[in-house]
This record gives sequence, C-alpha cells and structure tokens, in this order.
Amino acid sequence: MKNLTSNEIRTLWLSFFKGKKHAIIEGASLVPVNDKTLLWINSGVAALKQYFDGSKVSNERRIVNVQKSIRTNDIENVGKTNRHHTFFEMLGNFSLGDYFRKEAIIWGFEFLTGKDYLALPLEKLYFTYHPSDLETRDLWISCGVDPKHVIANVGNFWEIGEGPCGPNTEIFYDLGAEFDQEGLGTKLLEDDVDNDRFLEIWNIVFSQYNAKAGVKREAYEELPSKNIDTGAGLERIASVLQQTPSNFETDLFLPILEEIEGLTNTKYKDNIVAYRVIADHIRTTTFALSDGASFANEGRGYVLRRVLRRAVRYAKKLGVNEPFLYKLVPSVIKIMEQFYPYIKAKEQNVTRQIKAEEERFLKTLTHGEELLRNALSDSKVVSGELAFKLYDTFGFPLEITKEVASEVNATVDEDLFNNLLEGQREKARNARKNIASMSLQSADLLKFTAPSKFVEDTYSLKAKVIGLFKDGEMVESASDEVSAVFDLTPFYSESGGQVSDIGTIFNAEFNAKVDAMSKAPHGQHLHHLVIEYGTIALGDTLTLEIDGVNRRAITLNHSATHFLHRALNDVLGPEVSQMGSYVGPDYLRFDFNYNSRIKKDELLRIEAIVNEYVKDAIPLTIKFMTLEEAKKLGAKALFMEKYGDLVRVVMYSDVSIELCGGTHVKNSSEIGAFVIVSEGSVASGVRRIVAYSGLKAYEYLKEYQYTVNYVSELLNLKETKDIVPSLRTLLTTKNELESIVEKQKAKALQDYAFSLQPLKANDLHYYVEIMSEKSREELGIIADHIRSKDQIAIVVFVSLTNGQHAILISLSKKLSTTLNANKIMKEITKVYGGSGGGRSDFANGSLKEKPELKKLISLVQQGVNG
Repeated sequence: MKNLTSNEIRTLWLSFFKGKKHAIIEGASLVPVNDKTLLWINSGVAALKQYFDGSKVSNERRIVNVQKSIRTNDIENVGKTNRHHTFFEMLGNFSLGDYFRKEAIIWGFEFLTGKDYLALPLEKLYFTYHPSDLETRDLWISCGVDPKHVIANVGNFWEIGEGPCGPNTEIFYDLGAEFDQEGLGTKLLEDDVDNDRFLEIWNIVFSQYNAKAGVKREAYEELPSKNIDTGAGLERIASVLQQTPSNFETDLFLPILEEIEGLTNTKYKDNIVAYRVIADHIRTTTFALSDGASFANEGRGYVLRRVLRRAVRYAKKLGVNEPFLYKLVPSVIKIMEQFYPYIKAKEQNVTRQIKAEEERFLKTLTHGEELLRNALSDSKVVSGELAFKLYDTFGFPLEITKEVASEVNATVDEDLFNNLLEGQREKARNARKNIASMSLQSADLLKFTAPSKFVEDTYSLKAKVIGLFKDGEMVESASDEVSAVFDLTPFYSESGGQVSDIGTIFNAEFNAKVDAMSKAPHGQHLHHLVIEYGTIALGDTLTLEIDGVNRRAITLNHSATHFLHRALNDVLGPEVSQMGSYVGPDYLRFDFNYNSRIKKDELLRIEAIVNEYVKDAIPLTIKFMTLEEAKKLGAKALFMEKYGDLVRVVMYSDVSIELCGGTHVKNSSEIGAFVIVSEGSVASGVRRIVAYSGLKAYEYLKEYQYTVNYVSELLNLKETKDIVPSLRTLLTTKNELESIVEKQKAKALQDYAFSLQPLKANDLHYYVEIMSEKSREELGIIADHIRSKDQIAIVVFVSLTNGQHAILISLSKKLSTTLNANKIMKEITKVYGGSGGGRSDFANGSLKEKPELKKLISLVQQGVNG
C-alpha cells in the first residue's frame, strides 16, 4: 500500500484513466449552471446528468474528473464520525454509451490493487453487489477476489425517481476487527448496517435501465445508451493510504486543525468534535463562496448560512466569542490551491464575507438568548415551539436552550421540539427526492443527429421540417402540440440569460405559435409548437417568423448588459463580475458581486457612462477563437459557465469584450437610451440592478417627467427644481404638526385617566371600565397613568372596537406580590369566554361576549378575594 498525498492521489487517478482513453475534464462549479433542480453539485454525476438522461450528447464518450461536492443531509453526523463531511471530493470516471460493466470492474480492480497505483492489499477489500446482478459478482471473483469477500446486498440499486437507474457495486476497505465490537463481520455489509469497520471508498453504478413511475423494477426497459457512473471518495482513500485514524488527520485537514490549536490555545485531542466541525465547515464555506454562492435567507444561501453558523456555535465551545473562522481561510487555500488555483484570487472576498457573517450571527445569538430569558421570566417550561424557533431561526442549539433553562430550574419540551425538527427533516428529504431525479432518456432524440442551424440576422425565413417529436418520440406528422426541428431557424433558444424568441410558423394550410424553444441532445433547436390549424409533417417547407418587436427589445437589453458590466467596472472596480442575468423584452436584470450598498452618485455615474457608450456609436464585431486566445484579449466570461474549445467573442471595440452567444445590436447607438430603475441586495455580497433600454427606457423617463411636472403643479411652483426644497419644508411642517397632535393625544389620555373615579373596597381602588373608541395601546397608556398616581389600583378595562372585546388587567406594583392579574383574567373568561394571560401585574386578552359592567366588577372582586 502506497503512502500518497491528496494531490498525488488526484494526479494518479486522472493519469490512470487518461491511459484508458478518458478525456480529463475540469470539475464543475459547486453552484449548478443552468440547472434549477439542484442547490449544489452533490456528486460527480450531478454535473453530467444531462449526458446521462440524454438531454444532451457529450463530445467525449469516456470522461474522468475530480468533482467538488456539497451535501448537508447528514450534517448532524459531521464531527461525530470519522468519515462524514459537508464538502468532499469525488474521483469520477464515466462512460457515456461506451464501455460498460466488464471494463469498469477490471479497471477498478487494477487501480485499487496494482503496484503502480494504490497497491491496496486485496485481503482488506470487500465488494457488494445487487442479488440480481450475478455478472458483477462473477467479474470480481474472476479478478482474483475471494468469493467470501463478494457480498450480496439488496440495497445495491441506484434509483432517484424517473430516468436512468441500475444496480451498483460498492467497494469497502476493512479497517480491522477492533472497529467491530460485536464481532458481526461481513453481516454488517449483508444487512447494510452503518459501521466503523468497513469504509466505503468506491461506488460504481451500472446505469442500464429507464425507471418509470408505476412500473415494477423488474419490468424497467433497457436504456438505449448505457452508462457507467463511478464515484471514489478522495478523503476516505487518503485516510486509508496515509493510515490515519480518520479523514481529519489527513493532509486535507491537519493544517487546519493545527491552525485552530494556535488560534484558540486549545488541543484537538480534547475537543475532537468541535475541531472537526470547524475544519469541515470552513472548507465548505470557502469553496462555496469561491464558486459564486453567498449567504442568504433562502435556498442555497440559507444552507450555506446554516453550515457557517454551526461552525460558529462549535467555536463558542472552544471559548471563542468573536469572529475567528475567517482566519482559517488561508489554511484552506494553502492546502487546496495547487489543484484549485482559482481560489487564491478569491481569498480576500471570501474572508470578508465570512467575517461579516460571523459578526451578524454573534449578534443574533445574543438576541436569541434574550428572547429565551424573557420567556423564562413567565414560565418554568420552554415550549417546543420556542425551542424550535430558537434553533431554526436563530441557530440556537437545543443544548444551549437547555443549559440556559437549567439556570432558573426550568425545563424544555424536548418531545415537541424533536417532532418539529423531524417534520422539517422530512420536508427536506422529500424536497431532495423531488429535485434529484433526472429526465427520462429519449432514444429517438439521442439518435437524432441531423444539423439545425440558427440564422441570427433575419426575422423570417423558409425552412424544412427535419424532425418532429411528441414526448421524446419521433413522429411523422402532428396536428396538435409538438416539438419541431428545422434545417434552419431564426428562433433563438434560451441561453446565457437571454430568453427564447416567440413567433409563428406557417404556410397556406398550416399555422402554429412558437411558445418556447429548447435544445435537443445534439444541440439542435427544438421549436415547441401550439398548432392553431392544419397538420405539420416531416419534409414540409414552412415560413418561420419571429416576433420582431419582441426580439428587438431583447437585443437592445442584451447589448445594454454588456455596457452596464463595463460601467460597473469603471465605477466600482475591475473585481466586480457578473453573477447572473436575465435579458427579456421587458427589462434587463444584472447580478454582480459587491459587498456594500452602491451610493446614489455612483449609480448616477454608472447610468451616465452606459449612455455615453450608447452615444459613442460603437460598432459590433463578432469573432470565433480558442478559449486561450479569448482570455489573452481580456474577454469576460461567467466564472461558473463551461466553454468549449472554440468560443464566440462579442466585441464593442475595446470597451466590452465578452464570451457570449446571444443576439446584439450592430452599433451601440441602436440602444437609444438606458435607465436604471432599481438597485439592491439579493444575497450577502451580491447586488442586482434592474434597467430598461430603448423605447421602454424612453417611456419610463416620460412617465417620470409627467410625475415631476404634476407634483410641481400641485405645489404651485414655477420651476421643477424647487420641488425638493418645497417638499422638505412641507415634511418639516408635517412632522411638527404630528408632534403637536401626539402631545395633545397623550395629554388627553392622561386627563382621561386622572378623571376616572375608582370603586373603593377593602382598602383597594377598583378602576373597572367598559370603553369604546379606545385601542388596546391606549388602554395600556391610561392604565399606566393610573398606576403612576395610585399605589393600590386594580385596573380592568374592556374596549369595544371593531366588533372585538379586548380586555386589559393591570395592578399597581405594590399589589403584584399579593395579587395576580392572571387569576382575575381567569374569573372573567370563565363567564364571558375568550382567553388571556401575562405577568402577575399585567395581563391582556380578548372576550367572546360583551360584558355587563356590574357583573364585570363582581368578577374582578372574586378574582381578587378568591
């Protein structure tokens, strides 16, 4: 067995499969590109699933890569086991309709045991297979594996909803009998028992069937294109080869652990769980932020926020009560930059975002603790709802809630908390099931290779029908909804943020609307037709006509985004880059990385610079070149996007040079006008500008002008420039008048309070009143005035407003040690229904029935004397 570093393992993996004629591809960004079904790339196949389900055909039939992945479904186990992580790397080799079971197994065996590769001892390896997959069993045995080490397991079948599926084989490394206290041996593998003895290091999926809802597994049809999906865990293999007690003592983690020791003055061996959580989560956060994610309150950003906040909580266990995780980012980069050099350039931005999030959460923790202590002032039981809210909203662990409660001899309703937590997890599990599945493979679309050319510079042309598809199956003709492919098309398919064209396809006997466009597996343009009359058939020649007004508006907005990107760099700095966009006929939206609010004068400068570029009438040049040539030109590209060897470069002189496939104006002057209508934050470190161009911008400015003129007329001004000072004067006057009114209201409530005469009995003063036209807030103010001048006051007010019967009970502070407002409330609600409660000196609620004053006084006295 070799002792290899993590970098050596990656290099060995790639070179081995390159020798087996696999194309080495770069791992995808953790943030999925053009895939709304995934929050994160969570496996090697996740970034390639369009090739597995047949929605796209790869230029390469054999692929090998190292794929970064994020999974948080087992986050509770991270830190507590030797092998669980939220961020990990998958070593993958894939066959897309090329080799299958035999080659995958033979090459897997060679890499695992060959003296030039991992050289693992064969007696330490165990292999599982699905009971129906005897071919896999026999292949492992034919390689020289002891039959006792080849074990059937009914769980060895990979299936996530409809689409490609199939049996799989898993490879385990035996860590030794000392990790098997009950001596169960291979029964752990047979029964699929989670254990510490057998470490799964490799999984090979034989993707050979099409799963279909309502069809039994044994009746699944064979895939037209069978695939191999392999995933080997880098962290686990490193642990085996470096002979460490866990993944966390490998070279992938050890420098981080040592840095934590230095920063906290604590020892790893005394705080194993906390150290592991922090080390794992800082890797996740560093890479997620580097790949374009950001902290947010929903979706991907929410998951990332929860990961970091869990690390902050464990840092508190080490006695760290200030931002500190951001200091670990350089350690992560030092370990990983040799294989992922891009993360070094992201260091400053990542560090800044993590520090800001730590500061935000530490304040949140303080707020959550205050909320908990306030609740404990009135009750000796923390409700399950509150405990869950503290956990879910504030990131407050149950352990801290219990600890704070124990300080005042209170308890926590853990059963309800656990029920609510399980409910949340069940929703998450269901959500994962819904988003993880692939599409069904279409054999007909996979086999369809006839070319379809997009013609950009025309709005109308005649073209021949070369393909018709209904639900993925090729048909000869259709008279209702169908997807059509033509040899030529002027219709643009949605891509790179630009929406699809819409329009009409027709001849003398046929008419259909194009309501959407997409791409077939081999890149042809699929026109999704809603047929209004007639029949369309293969070989027909039809006129394809896009909605020209719609396309023109889209084109103006798309070109405007290029100049907006340049203007942002001019004003905010060259490090500002695109994080996403939408280009439609109605508006454009541009997302970009920036960590603070854009000042008003900066926004005005950005808008002015774009309009300057428009005025300069800059001509368009489009060239095709290699990616390296484009980079030398300084072309901008979406960081998360994947590009082929030959790229399309859109140039407006040296002002804007971008890799882009959309439609653009021939000259910047065609944009006409550009106006920014909003700017704001969409996530931590990500801002969004929404803008109009062309006629829409003109209409917006005319509407703005009309509004300004109208306001000027209302204010009776001669010049519109006087609007702002005039409004300031009006607002000052308004605020002064409101202040006078509030003072008068306060004086009126005080006078009213002091005018009330109490019922005196048993050395107590009863202020019992039924009022109308008084809000609950006003009842409280009147009661406070009474308590301030009367030390033996019992105040009970009922307000009859908006059909409600609000009730308020307030006792002078002197009485609150002997009397209880809640007890009085209980006597009243027994008779009139409703509910209410609060502290011993104050309670409020609502009654179901309107009370009668004499009866109400009697009930109050019963509550006092009872």
